[in-house]
Parts: sequence; C-alpha cells; structure tokens
Amino acid sequence: MIPRVHRRGSRTVGLLYYLYGPGTYEEHIDPHLVAAWDSLAPDPGRDPQATHADLQKLLDQPVEALPKSRRPAKHVWHLSVRVAPGDPALSDEQWGEIARRMVAATGIAPADDEAGCRWAAVRHADDHIHILATLVREDGRRPRLHNDARRSQAEARLIEAEYGLKRLSTGDGTAAQRPTSAERHKAERQCRERPAREELRETVRRAVAGAAGETEFFDRLASSGLLVRRRVAPSGDLLGYTVALPDNRNREGEPVFYSGSKLAPDLSLPRIRERFGEAQQSGAVGRKQGRKRSPGAPAVARRAATQATWQALLVIDRGDDGAAAAQIAAAGEVLDALAKTSAAHTRRELREAAFAFERASRSHVRAVRRHDRALRQAARDLVHSGPALGRGEDGATTAMLIDMLFFLAVATASWHGKRHHAQQAAAAQQTAEHLRTAYQSAAGQPMGALHRRGRQLAQPLQQRQADVVRQAVPELAEQILAEPGWFALAATLADAEAAGHEPAGLLSEAAARRELASAESVTDVLVWRLRRAVDLPADVSAQPTAPSPMPPPAQTGRQQSRRRAR
Repeated sequence: MIPRVHRRGSRTVGLLYYLYGPGTYEEHIDPHLVAAWDSLAPDPGRDPQATHADLQKLLDQPVEALPKSRRPAKHVWHLSVRVAPGDPALSDEQWGEIARRMVAATGIAPADDEAGCRWAAVRHADDHIHILATLVREDGRRPRLHNDARRSQAEARLIEAEYGLKRLSTGDGTAAQRPTSAERHKAERQCRERPAREELRETVRRAVAGAAGETEFFDRLASSGLLVRRRVAPSGDLLGYTVALPDNRNREGEPVFYSGSKLAPDLSLPRIRERFGEAQQSGAVGRKQGRKRSPGAPAVARRAATQATWQALLVIDRGDDGAAAAQIAAAGEVLDALAKTSAAHTRRELREAAFAFERASRSHVRAVRRHDRALRQAARDLVHSGPALGRGEDGATTAMLIDMLFFLAVATASWHGKRHHAQQAAAAQQTAEHLRTAYQSAAGQPMGALHRRGRQLAQPLQQRQADVVRQAVPELAEQILAEPGWFALAATLADAEAAGHEPAGLLSEAAARRELASAESVTDVLVWRLRRAVDLPADVSAQPTAPSPMPPPAQTGRQQSRRRAR
C-alpha cells in the first residue's frame, strides 16, 4: 500500500472539483465518498441534491470560525492511498476503514478525539482513494502533523499485513517519483508499454551512460528523438534541462516536458555533472576525451566491462561505503549501456534489469565519484562499440558479462541488506532475476558449442580433467561432474592446458575468487571465470574440435604472475 502526502493547498473547493470531476485525462470513474468525519456529510457523487459547495462549506466551517488573522494560509491537507499493482480490489467499506485509520495515524482525527479535523475520503478508481482535510480542529486549534508522511507509511505496513496485501518497504526518500494515476491511465489509452515519465527516465539514463561531458549527453538526447529544452541563465550558464516525448501532449496540444530532477533525483543537471568530474564539465573537454580511446569491437568492450565489473565486485565486498556506492551507481550505467547495445533475444530482460537496478543505485550513502571511472569507461566503450550480434564472440562475451553482472547484483543486494536499505535490496534482487533469465538466452549458443567440444574430447583427456576437478575443488567435485555444463568446463580446462596454463591451479583460484552458492550452474560460472582469466576465446564454434591431448610445458614464474594479476 502506497500512501502519499501531497502539498498543502488553500482552496478546499478546488480540490473537491478535481476529485469529483472527470480527471485530467478522463480517468475518474464514479467519484463518491467512502468515509468522512460525519456519516451524514453530503456526497456530490451519489446525491443529486448535494453540491461541491455544500461539502466545502461544512469542511471549512472550523477555519471560517477563526478570525482572519489566525486562519492558516494553506489549510487543505491531502493524502492519496493506493494499493500496489497486483493487489486485489478493495470494497468501499474496506477503503472507508483504511481512511479512518489513516486520519487517526497521521494526527488529522485521532481515535476517540471528538475535536479532530474535518475530513472526507473520495474514491474515483478501483485502486486508490483521496483523503482531504481542513487543518483547523473543532476546538480551533491546529492538528499535530509532525512526521505525518512517515506515520502514514507505518500505518500502511500494518494495513498490508491485516488485509493480506503485498508487503512493501518504507521508502527513504531517494526513489524516483512514481507515475501519477493520470499518467498511467493516459499510457493505457495510448497503448504505451510504460507511462511517459518512465520512458523518459529510461531514455535519459541511457543517454548519460558513459557520456564524457555535457555536449555528448545532450547530443545523445537529441539523437534519441526526445524534445529537449535547456534552461540558460542571463550569464549564458546552463542551469538545467527538460525533456518530452514528441507524441505526449496536453489538452492544448503542447508537449509535456519533465525536468531531469522530476524524472529521478540523480538525473538533475548538477547530479549528472558529478559523474563527468571537474575536468569534463565543458562540452569541448568532453569531446576531446571522447576521442582518446577507441573501444574496438563489441566483444572487446564486453571483455573490458567484465573485468571492470569484477573489480567493482571487490570494492562492494571490501571497500568503504562511499566507494561501494559509486561502483553501484556506475554499474547502473553499464546495465543501461548493455541493454542499449544488446541483441534482440536478450534486450527485453536486460532492459528490465536496468530498469529495476535504477532503484538499487540510489541511497543516502553519498557516492565518491572518483571510484567509478573504470565502470563509466566500460559503459562508454559499450555504447561506442555499437550493437552486438547475438552470436559469435560478441554474443559469447555478452553471456560472460551478464554472468558477472548477476554476481554484482547479488553483492549489491547483500550490501544494501546489511545497511537496512530494504527497497534497494529488493530492487537488486529483482535485477539478479532478470539477469539470470537474460543469461539463459545469451549463453545457449556459446555454452552449447563448448558442451559439444567437451564431449568430443578423447576419453583419457576427459578423465584427466575430471581428476583436475577432484584435485582442485574436492568439495565441489561431485556437483560439478554431475552438472550438464561439465563438458563445457572440461573443454575450457583442456583449452587452458593447451594454451600453457596449469589447470588445477587455475580452477582452484577461480572457485575461490567469490561465492558460488547463488549460481544456478557452478560449471557455467567457472567456465566464464577461467576463459576471462586466461584470455581464451568466449566462442569456440569456429575452432578445431579437439585440442591437443598432450600436456604443455610448465609455465614460467613470470607467466603465472601475469595471469594472477588479471
């Protein structure tokens, strides 16, 4: 259940006209009272003899009874209460009881207090009600509304438990503003996948992912098809920006613009500038830095992003809070960039993963931005390397990167959970589930090729790799040898051996690098860790079918040191 305290107003009748009217986008259906301070209060929605003015006069009587000098300038209090998507529809009687509990919990009309404020609860949709109250009590005093928003959230948690509704976590004020009811209804009428606010937020996040400076950011916004307005001071300095979808218009036919801060707290221009750093805030510098490095093919960019993600994992596990928060925020940019450049069969799940992780990337822990450079560069390289095919080396390295991002999402959920960031932890866990599904789509072809390669190994070589597993990871050996991915791991160990590496040491190190309990397939994880660690091709479909069964010469100390440093 989602309660929201709105800004206070000065015109009771104005709010009543809105609540009982058709709505901004004709979304209000059958407006009527479900509860009020007085059971005999007139209901303009159900009583043809009652008017908005009748109800307004009764609500405002305690205010009008005061001398003008004592009347509050903003005397109209407004709370909306909405059930979560997927919750069952509640009856008018249930909504009426919820309204009474909310006005009692927030201090508007405490239980057993006959001198409380006058209030009314209006329902004009299946999933929510609006409660309005006038902020003068019957005894002429003002209500005690300290922390009314927090108290409404606490009461919502109790109501969820008692009514069997979806259990939500109380927010911490860092979430992006949810689409309004009017925005959601408008999206449904226009057959949009998401409300305009969410479409814009996703597009802006993709535009800023890895951008080197303001010029590149605004160029990306323009090329994405958005309408962009810049707010410029008389001095010529850029103060902010607003964006709109070309086909999202109001009644006058004008585009509906949203500022960056209205889309999400971290999409305001000052917060975006923090990502660029002091040296990159001008467009000229951004363009110059953008030419410094060529990301190469999509596969190269994905391998580099995998390595940067691994380093970020270490920081999240062991670094201080500011550094970890920076890595988590920048990981959101990598997800945005990967979704933007992914092949069709993984695009939807990666978009959903990026959309979910957006909530996990913000908290009250302030990110120390200098720690996020590697991930932001990885996001930049992903964007500039262009779209990847769903097959071959870039398709296989996509699976490798998704596998690493899955572990980063799990680590992020754990990090937030330890700090009691319930909403962020849940969002990171949801991200991990989307990444798990995306991985299954991305890994089918490359893991299938490795599986066939492993099955074609000579029996003595297969047996030798099984012995390597028992020697290197005895506690996991039986599980690994029983998994369908065992043959892919056998092929990888044979490839590593043929390339001059000692497979037992490699496997032991790969298994010890991080937990494997959250992995759906231990062998898949070990395959990608090994192939990344020793630069083996991610896609083997075009390689010879059988690596040499002869063991290679032992590595030199310098070769082993170079491999461990990766």
